[in-house]
Formats: sequence, C-alpha cells, structure tokens
Amino acid sequence: MSITLSESAKLSNDVLLQGVIESVIKESPVLQLIPFIEIVGNGLTYNRETALAAATWQAPLGDWTTATAPTFDQLTATLCVLGRNADLDNFIKQTRSNIQDIEAAVIELAAKSLRMEFERAFIYGTTTAYLGMSADANSINGLIKLILTGTASSQVIAMAATGATLTLAKLDELIDAVKGGKPDLLLMSRRSRRKINALARAAGCNLEVGQGKLGEFVQLYNGIPIGINDYILDTHVLVASVETAVTGGANSTIYAMQFGEGAVCGATNGGILIEPIGILEAKDAMRNRIKWYVGLVDFCVIKRAALIGVQD
Repeated sequence: MSITLSESAKLSNDVLLQGVIESVIKESPVLQLIPFIEIVGNGLTYNRETALAAATWQAPLGDWTTATAPTFDQLTATLCVLGRNADLDNFIKQTRSNIQDIEAAVIELAAKSLRMEFERAFIYGTTTAYLGMSADANSINGLIKLILTGTASSQVIAMAATGATLTLAKLDELIDAVKGGKPDLLLMSRRSRRKINALARAAGCNLEVGQGKLGEFVQLYNGIPIGINDYILDTHVLVASVETAVTGGANSTIYAMQFGEGAVCGATNGGILIEPIGILEAKDAMRNRIKWYVGLVDFCVIKRAALIGVQD
C-alpha cells in the first residue's frame, strides 16, 4: 500500500515530525502528490510489462489457441540515503528561552534542504555520467534518466530537431502520450509556465484555477495541475530531436506523469526520520539528524512522458 507524505503526517503523533513533513511538502508539487510504498529491506524488485499477451477470437466449443505470452523486464528500485545534520549551538540554547521553538526551526531548515535536493534529483538525479552531468552513485535516477533512456520514442516528444517555441498542440500531444487516464501533474520550469499562460491568453481564455493538497491555489491545464520545479533548466541542447546536454542551449522540458502503484511512485523505509545525536565533542552544539531512506519507482513506461526542446 502507498501513502502520500501529507497523509502520513496525519498518522504521526510527533508534532515536530508533522511540522517537518509540512515544511517538506508545502513548496513541492511533486511531494504533495507522489505516494510512497513502505518497503522492507533496501530495495524493491518489480516486473515491468514490456509487451502484452495477444487476445484471440475463439470458436464456440472449440479448443482454445494459446496466445503469445506477455514479456517483462525485472527491475530493482534501490533505496538511497538522503539526510542532513541539524546542529543547535549551545550558546543560543543557553541564552534564548524558547529552546523548543529554536530547535524546531533549525530542524525545519534542514528539512527544507532535503526537499530541495529531492526536487533536484527527481529531475536530474543520475548514478552515471549523463548529458554532461556528473555521476552520484549515492543518488536516485531522476526523470531525465528514466524517461529519456531505454524508453520507446513515443514517450519522448520533441518540439523540433533543435527545439522550437511551445504550442498548445504539442502540450496536448504530451498529455495524450500518457496512457490509461490523464496525467496527475504537468511539471515544468517557470518560463514554460509563463509561456502556457501567454498561449492561453492569446487563445482568448485563462488557465483554470483549482486547490492544492494544502489549500493553496494551483493552475490547471485541461484539468491537470501545473507544477513548478525550480531545478528544471531552460538551457538544454537538442541535436536531431535528441537531448545531448543540459547546459549550453535554450531549451527546456515539460514532464507529464501519473502517480501511484503502477505509475511513478516513491519507495521508503521508515519515512522521514529525526534522530537525536546529542552533544557534540568537537563543537559546542547539540545535533539532530534528519534522514530519509528513499527511492523512485518507475512501474510503467506509458504512465509518464517528456516534451523536450521547449523554447519561449
């Protein structure tokens, strides 16, 4: 069973942990929507269907012919360790009366850095060198690796060979590339969102406005929430409709995805944890450690797609 961070916060009696989770998700459209599977161990092995078995017409009372068998890829999503120390200086602890508030503030600042790194890695995380990005063997593989490598070309749509100005027709094509229902989120840079606003106004209408998980207002295109990820670059390079680098050009990418088991999903063991370390020996401070054993699971290739070569 999978559950979102916002729902998991309701199940916790730890007020500090509830505040940390709220701090993590309040500025992240991805972390508000993506559910996480609680797993035992350090990885999740799953079968991803690559070809359906064919159904055939059968004669009444006749012997049934055997259809072709489905084929699968067996994949493993490994948990990675994302964390940061939150140190509270003993001088501040001694001279300020509202110690608990200060400690909570320090921990929430550390939690914010976790959110920022997860948002970056959700797009650009890579365990091997890719498109000019350095490898981080301790990181997750983000959407740029999951969608743009080893995937049918139908899930990667290019505006043009070297990129072109965004059109609503291409955005609709991106949405249609996600099968089995509408995407749960369109994730993009601020420049791309501004362009969609301009295209909508030029068409004589405005984007719909809805309510997010925390009661905030969100813009919708065709009923689909538009999410901003400040780590999505507007500098990608395309050659022959293929991305070759993430810097040096003038292109961006818009991602469309469904969330949940069977689509794009998170994996975790224990959720976000706050571990008291105590007084430090070499530093006049006390330490809490905030950590998250987390992974990203790509259950089905047709549940996410990318529109590359998006220009202003």
